[in-house]
Amino acid sequence: MTRFDLLLRQALDSLEARALRRRLRPLQRTPDQVLRHGQAICDFSSNDYLGLSGHRMLRERAADWALRHGTGSRASRLVSGTLDLHEQVETRLAAFKGTEAALLFASGWQANAAVLPALFRLAKEQTGEAPLVFCDKLNHASMHQGCAASGVRQIRFRHNDLAHLEALLKRHADLPGMRFILTESVFSMDGDTADIAALSALARHHDAFFYLDEAHATGVLGPQGRGLSHGHEVDLVMGTFSKALGGMGAYIAGSRALCDWLITTSSGFIYSTAPSPPMLGAMDAALELVPGLDPQRHALQQNAATLRGLLGDAGIDTGLSTTQIVPVILGDEETTLAVAGRLEQQGFLTIAIRPPTVPPGSARLRLALSATHDSSDITRLAEAVITASQSRPA
Repeated sequence: MTRFDLLLRQALDSLEARALRRRLRPLQRTPDQVLRHGQAICDFSSNDYLGLSGHRMLRERAADWALRHGTGSRASRLVSGTLDLHEQVETRLAAFKGTEAALLFASGWQANAAVLPALFRLAKEQTGEAPLVFCDKLNHASMHQGCAASGVRQIRFRHNDLAHLEALLKRHADLPGMRFILTESVFSMDGDTADIAALSALARHHDAFFYLDEAHATGVLGPQGRGLSHGHEVDLVMGTFSKALGGMGAYIAGSRALCDWLITTSSGFIYSTAPSPPMLGAMDAALELVPGLDPQRHALQQNAATLRGLLGDAGIDTGLSTTQIVPVILGDEETTLAVAGRLEQQGFLTIAIRPPTVPPGSARLRLALSATHDSSDITRLAEAVITASQSRPA
């Protein structure tokens, strides 16, 4: 106990009273199932969209690379941490994304938070002016963090409103400074998608650097799961291995010069221990597997469409979702927690998402589907959500 514990407890009690306190809830895990208190539960909360986190090939390659190369990389990439394995995975990744080069990071949060300051530094050093940064209002918190760490002011456009973005670009057309457009291809709390072709055209027209977060599209959308950026001019694509690719870590894909700049200037890359051999093994296996998983991608999107249809027919708001992420927007924090609790009692793991992760008044269940779910899982989930939502107090 410290002299500050009373202050901390008061702050926690305040969050508790508003149904905003967060707690860790341990699970047990095997390659094939998730258990809560020893009982199997149907997981509709994780980002394991293709079920690769338990795939034998990823597990075997991670174990093999650990046995052959050790459990850690021992240092940062610029010290002695760069292994031939890193370059092997980055070469395979660049080919998968159709770019000149790629660079691995420890996590998606780290990548966004560390890469953006390096890009804004480039803009300031080369132009002598602060950059103008245009951001979707619902961008991930890690992108907001990257902007905040640089001290840049975000010029926010309404979510997926490209007419608003264009108006803002025109309004600031006479101001000096390099332009950036920051957005996601699939938004993690809403499950909707951005118009990448239109965004790319806007970026070209206004000579803006187009930065795209593909964390929730990589492996799932686009030809062979290559993401929604595939076939479009995007200056930098960020994605992760921790979702559909079943492992851990993140990447930046783009030009060779871009990656070389980040090697030299991105603090998160320079000062972090390199991804470990087991992580790299899982990455390598996932990149080998994913292009051939079109049947799983089709089934995943079909299940999502079925779920949205069943919930919509019952009058439940699923927002503008068109992907494997299906929000059940309930609005009130306490109600959302109660519905999630009822679903868990029936054997469904769903997570209540509350402010500040989502805007006030839009608390929701975030249903994340996986290729491992079958049609009966979807039907049972829909029935349970409808029943639990209808039984909430008035």
